[in-house]
Amino acid sequence: MDNKLNGAEEELKNGSVQTDADVGTQADVDEIMKKYDRESNTRPWEGAPAIVIKVALAAFSIFMIYMNLFVVWDERIRRSLFLGIVILFVFLLFPATKNLKQKVNRIPFYDIIIGLVGSFCFFYFTFNSKTIIDHGTRITTLEVVLGTIGILVLAECCRRVTGIPILIVAGCFIIYAFYYCMTTGRGDPTLYSSLRKIVYNLFYTTTGVIGTPVGVCSTYIVLFIIFGAFLESTGIADFFISCANCIAGSASGGPAKVAVISSALCGMVSGSSVGNTVTTGSVTIPMMKKTGYPGEFAGAVEAAASTGGQIMPPIMGAAAFLMAEMVGVPYSDIVVRAVLPAVLYFLGIFLMVHLRAKRLGLKGIPRQDLPKARKLLPKIYLLIPLVALVYLIIAGYTMSRAAIIATLLCIVVSMFDKEHRLTPWKFLTALETGAKNTLSIAVACGIAGIIAGVVTMTGLGQVFISAIVGVSHGNLMIALFLTMLCCIILGMGVPTTATYIIMATTCAPILTTGMGLNSLCASMFVFYFGIVADITPPVALAAYAGSAIAKSNPMRTAFNATKLAIAAFLIPYIFCLNPQMLLIDTTIGGFVMIAVTSFIGMFAVAAAIEGYMFGPMNPVFRIILAAAGLALMYPGTVTDIIGIGGVLVIGVIEWLNRGKKVRTA
Repeated sequence: MDNKLNGAEEELKNGSVQTDADVGTQADVDEIMKKYDRESNTRPWEGAPAIVIKVALAAFSIFMIYMNLFVVWDERIRRSLFLGIVILFVFLLFPATKNLKQKVNRIPFYDIIIGLVGSFCFFYFTFNSKTIIDHGTRITTLEVVLGTIGILVLAECCRRVTGIPILIVAGCFIIYAFYYCMTTGRGDPTLYSSLRKIVYNLFYTTTGVIGTPVGVCSTYIVLFIIFGAFLESTGIADFFISCANCIAGSASGGPAKVAVISSALCGMVSGSSVGNTVTTGSVTIPMMKKTGYPGEFAGAVEAAASTGGQIMPPIMGAAAFLMAEMVGVPYSDIVVRAVLPAVLYFLGIFLMVHLRAKRLGLKGIPRQDLPKARKLLPKIYLLIPLVALVYLIIAGYTMSRAAIIATLLCIVVSMFDKEHRLTPWKFLTALETGAKNTLSIAVACGIAGIIAGVVTMTGLGQVFISAIVGVSHGNLMIALFLTMLCCIILGMGVPTTATYIIMATTCAPILTTGMGLNSLCASMFVFYFGIVADITPPVALAAYAGSAIAKSNPMRTAFNATKLAIAAFLIPYIFCLNPQMLLIDTTIGGFVMIAVTSFIGMFAVAAAIEGYMFGPMNPVFRIILAAAGLALMYPGTVTDIIGIGGVLVIGVIEWLNRGKKVRTA
């Protein structure tokens, strides 16, 4: 990013475009990212130490590829070794506090000691797994101590790279585990015997720290993250932004529409709401402000669209592959069924920025200053790795092999572009980026394993189910609302993939077992609300990142982003109440009808929220239009008739009165 993050926007010379838009500098972005985003708060390494660390991280990526392709080890060995290495890198890269002014090439002695001791605890299990497994629950005092230290060090890693919220949740689960063991345990329910039982279950079995979340992370997620790093190095983000400019740049309020389209494309690959907001927002937010959008709105558009990128098929920020694994359905099913909800989400944002532009009288970018389609078409080869990845998985390749083959294709594709050609240094950097991006997810998955382990060990899942069903009195709407609150709280500040794993472990069973909901509907529901935690106050990391670039009020930006993402708060309820939206128990004709009525309904809701259709609307009409839109979005003949009637009546009245209204700014 340039000093004022102007990127390629210097061509905005249209008379209606402001030329003095105040946007954040790179320093502003770095400051707010370190304040709100733990992953951005890393130690400054320079010179030879930086090169050594880069090589070490690259070697870690290569080792993970090798381990997944050629090594057949016991899962406990693979996972404990993986976490041991991750802990070493976390203490090497992340300082203890985010406010401490870090000295270049310095690491405190206590971080070295804690990192080595924590890693040793996991490595001890790696190299003594057979003996420990043979002991069963009769682990020694030394093994209890090492397991306890290992869990505590992992928690400290999580505090450094992810934050406190998920630790508070995990801490509550562990406290409940002690209560359970001391009140229901057989024999001698002392504190030590309870500790030994908990440590055994959470540290030395595949139902705890080294459980399914870490297993998925060390096999699938890490490889998709490496693929994403190589894909980004090909320049595909610039290609997506250029395509979005070509499609929508000249339309009314074009830069905001460019932000929506480009963020949808970039976000599905990156898997990071915050990272995508900064990457595409550095270009789109200054453009929006120069066009005339308020800063809070510009930052919110980028944050909402970037967050939504992770629900956009076919990649869904790697969640599509995880969902297929955890729900037990083919990957192709996930992709097809997720299309309509994702399109509706982005349609909602697109319509709101369009109506806001009309209300403010904003223009687009002159066509002569936009990329030409004939110049972009030759670069369509950049999509080859992405298309190949999806094809290989559908064709029956394992997800690990498909990700590695797609990564190799990224290297081949880069050779066709001199600017983005992968030199040895760029190759090393891509491997380093993949490894660094894995750390926060791996640690969060380890903590998610603790939560899942306690649920398994204590039967807490049934307690949750009974509680939600009891409070809701069997009412699905109430159960969905309570589950939504749990998902937003548990998803605060947690990486996307780890968020989904936590939700699938703790919240989805409430809906499937307790309320009899379809498993795919339940998984989609918890995934959506885990994602929107990134734009939901008070912990709205993506919105804060957008506000840093827009130089706007962070909380106002977050509330604007939540309003723009209203579809994400509506659609999950709709497909849970009527799974036809996810192509479950419906025909092609029925699905087409659902799609058409949902699109009209989304337009009505967007117009009601913005208070503008063909001109400014009065509050009563806005309420009627919102109700009609919601009726259309809910699949059903009666609701469709009511919705169509409401939209037609309000639409005709607004059309007839359009010339009598005074446009307001």
